[in-house]
Amino acid sequence: MKLNLAVLVPALLILGISLESCASSSNDLEEPKQEELENAEQTAKGIACATDTYHTVLSSPTEKFDSAQWDLVWGDEFDYPDAALENKWTSQNNSSGHILCSRWRENAVVANGVLELQAKKEQRGGQDWTCGNIWTKETFSYGYYEAKYKYAGASGTNNSFWLFSNEKGVGNNSAGVTCELDVNEGHFPNEINTNRHHWENGSSESNQLAYTEGLSPGYAHTLKESVKTKRIRFSSSNASHFHIREFRIYEAKSDCSFPLDIQSDTADTAVAGLNNLSKDSQVTITSSGVLNDTYDVSDIADGSTTTSWVSQKNGEKWLEFNWPSEKNIGHIQFVNGWKSGANWNALISDYKIEAYVNNQWVEIGSNDVKKEYNYANDYHLYGMEWSANEIKFYFDNKLIRTIPNNLCNEELNIYLSLAILDHAGEVTDAIDGTSMKIDYVKYFRRKQ
Repeated sequence: MKLNLAVLVPALLILGISLESCASSSNDLEEPKQEELENAEQTAKGIACATDTYHTVLSSPTEKFDSAQWDLVWGDEFDYPDAALENKWTSQNNSSGHILCSRWRENAVVANGVLELQAKKEQRGGQDWTCGNIWTKETFSYGYYEAKYKYAGASGTNNSFWLFSNEKGVGNNSAGVTCELDVNEGHFPNEINTNRHHWENGSSESNQLAYTEGLSPGYAHTLKESVKTKRIRFSSSNASHFHIREFRIYEAKSDCSFPLDIQSDTADTAVAGLNNLSKDSQVTITSSGVLNDTYDVSDIADGSTTTSWVSQKNGEKWLEFNWPSEKNIGHIQFVNGWKSGANWNALISDYKIEAYVNNQWVEIGSNDVKKEYNYANDYHLYGMEWSANEIKFYFDNKLIRTIPNNLCNEELNIYLSLAILDHAGEVTDAIDGTSMKIDYVKYFRRKQ
C-alpha cells in the first residue's frame, strides 16, 4: 500500500500536538509540591510574618556608686528584739490628714532581722486603715544614705525612705526653708519616685521624678499570622489612670514591613502600603471611661502623639475597635505615658491585646512588668548622696538622677514610712496584710 504523505504528515502533526497537549494536562494533575500546599493554606488563613515584638528603648544609667570612697558611720540592721526599736526610732502614733491611714507603733514590727511596716484594714484614729512609720531620734547631714527594702505588694501603697526635720515640720516658721529629701517614694510594682521639697509656711514646690525599669513609652507587635476580625480590644489593670497617645492597627502586608519608630507622628507614611485601620472611616472606638472631659478617646487615632486619651482612675481600663466588616490585621503598636523634658512618666505596667475570632476573644499580644520587675518580691537598694552642691539619687547602686542643692544644709531625721495614698494607685482590700520590709538603713560619710 502506498502511503499518501500529503494526508499522513498533517495527521502526524495533529497527533503530536495532541500528545503534547495530553502530556501537559498530565503534568497539571500531578500532586502539588509541599511549598505550594503551604502557600495555599497560608492564603486561606492570612498573611504570615516572622513574629516581631519591639518597644521604644530608653537610655539606661551608667554611673555607679563607689562604696570605696565612703565610711560607714551609722546603721541599723534590725537584728534585735522588737521592744528595742525605741532605742533609735520614734513612731508617729496618730493620723495625718493627707494620708488614708493612721500610723502606729503596733504596725512597726521587728522580727528575724527585718523591720516590717504593716498595713491593716482597721478603723483607728478616725481612718479606715492603719500603717507604720518611724523616724530616727538622731539627725544627720551631708553624706550617703542607703536602705535595702521590699515594697508592700499592692497598689495604693507608698513605700518611702526619706529625710526631713521632725523638729520643724512642714509648717516651718523659722528663717529659711525646711528640706524634705525623698530618696524614694515607691509605688507597687516597680515605680521609684525621687523628690526634693523646700517647705516654708506650710507649702513647698515639688520636684518629683519617676524612674521605672522594664517599662517603655512605645510597644509594637507584628503578628506571626494575620488575624481576620471585626473587633480588637486593648485592656490594662494598671494601678492608676494612664495616657494612650496613638494606637495604630495596621492591615496585614505581604512584605511584613511596619513602622519601627513608634514615637513618630508620621508613622503611617514611614513604610509604603500602610493602612492604619484605627483611622478607618467606619471604625467605632469605645473605652472604659475617661479621667475628665478634656480627654477624648478619638485622640488615640488623630495622628498626633501630643494628644491623648486618659483612662479613668479605677477598675479595668480598656479600648475597643469595631468595624462593620472583617479586617485582616497584621500589626499593632501604641504610644503611652506623658513626657516631661527627657523623662517619661506614668507608663503602664501591663496590657493585653485581643481579637474577637470565632465568637471568643483571642490574645494576640501582651506585657506584664510584674513578671520581671516586682519590687515587692525582692530586696533592692535605694540610695542618695547629699552634698552642699548637689543631690544624687541611686537605685541598686546606679545613678538615676542628679539635681542641684543650694538650700538644704540643715541636719535632718531619717524616715521609713508606709502610707496609703490616693495617687499611689487604686486602693483595694488587697492592701490588707501587706508590709514594707526593711533589711537595713545605713549612713556613710565621704572619706577625707
